[in-house]
Amino acid sequence: MEAKFNDICTRLFYSGLLVAMVTDRDGVIILKSVSEGAKENMTEPTIPTTFAITNNQASVVVQKIMSVYDKYQVIQLDQSPLIITLIAESTANTGLFMNLGDNLLELTEPLVEAMKE
Repeated sequence: MEAKFNDICTRLFYSGLLVAMVTDRDGVIILKSVSEGAKENMTEPTIPTTFAITNNQASVVVQKIMSVYDKYQVIQLDQSPLIITLIAESTANTGLFMNLGDNLLELTEPLVEAMKE
């Protein structure tokens, strides 16, 4: 699964993808793929854990969220108990990364099922 995850993500580095990671709700990284252009702090657990806390407090469960911060866009997908986080350049094609997120949801589904047992 790790090789497939990395293969899918590295193909999109040229399109502006900087970081793709799958974490648990505490921010523990399970899978990650990082481009050479990514800043070191982009893989810190702050981003996925903030999403988890916010989503837990919301009255409705949010499946996907897209944010823009400074020069970056952050796309997060809830796949309880996992969170998929994609960080890309703000000028990159958001739809491309939303599709990537959907592909990663499918790829990690067996892992989610195993964690639920």
